[in-house]
Amino acid sequence: MLLCEFYPTFKQWLGFLRYIEQLCTGVKMTKIVKVAVMVAFCWCYSAIAVEFRTHKLTEHVYVLFGQGGNIAIHVGDDGTYIIDDQFARLSTQIKKHISALKPGVPEFVINTHFHGDHTGGNEAFSLAGSHVIAHDNVHKRLVKKHGTASAYLPRVSFDQTLTLNFNNEQAHIAHFAHAHTDGDAVVTFTKANIVHMGDLYFNLGGLPFVDVDSGGSVDGLLRALRDIKAVINDKTVLIPGHGEVSNKGELVQYIVRIDKARTLMLKAMAQGATQQEVLRLDPLAELNLPYTNWLPRERVTQLFYRSLATK
Repeated sequence: MLLCEFYPTFKQWLGFLRYIEQLCTGVKMTKIVKVAVMVAFCWCYSAIAVEFRTHKLTEHVYVLFGQGGNIAIHVGDDGTYIIDDQFARLSTQIKKHISALKPGVPEFVINTHFHGDHTGGNEAFSLAGSHVIAHDNVHKRLVKKHGTASAYLPRVSFDQTLTLNFNNEQAHIAHFAHAHTDGDAVVTFTKANIVHMGDLYFNLGGLPFVDVDSGGSVDGLLRALRDIKAVINDKTVLIPGHGEVSNKGELVQYIVRIDKARTLMLKAMAQGATQQEVLRLDPLAELNLPYTNWLPRERVTQLFYRSLATK
């Protein structure tokens, strides 16, 4: 995501940079030191500016909204564990919010995929004593990014499914191939009837981010969403990767929206139209959907094109 997504407003961010620059004016320091000071201040500001919100779903399950992927927290007699951990710089604050529900370090951290807004806190939680769980492909991608000895890496990885028995609850973790990425995991709290869908589900009223460069695909995402829809019911609570807590009815609308976008794209791509030709046609404009600064309609069109062009 871009800066305007990370901070309260882009205007406030620029104003803060100017303020720090003014503080450095007249102080005897090299340009490199000035840049370092600004980066340090901005790092601190980025964490302070985040507003966290805890939403209780059941006696044992909570959602922590902050900056990045939604965090599920499971609390019980055995302790706590969480699903996703947002950004590294927010780890201290996230730990405080978890400890407010139950003191102590989470026993486990489950990553729904490898993106930094879902795995950034891995190192801090691992060093504190948590055990990170993720799909095999998440492990591979984090090794490539952080190295083989990094605390960011999952201690436990799996291929297709894994079941965590903790707090008198079965958390069923299932891999869905080539959806948002190549390492997506969906976590179902079987007793609570709650499903954390990670970034398979962007509940923001628009279209999803299909990370084609990391093994994601439009058809794989639709297949995963339909498979999930088939096994949940009208009382199932859905935790999306981004956006508010949802339900089956809203998930169905999301699937229909993506399928319509797919149909419009394939129609525009007929007879071998190039990506630039499809961009000029702007087929997704017909849906009149909201977009974000970091994922504008042009980028969604490009990603859908690249995914569907392989058909």
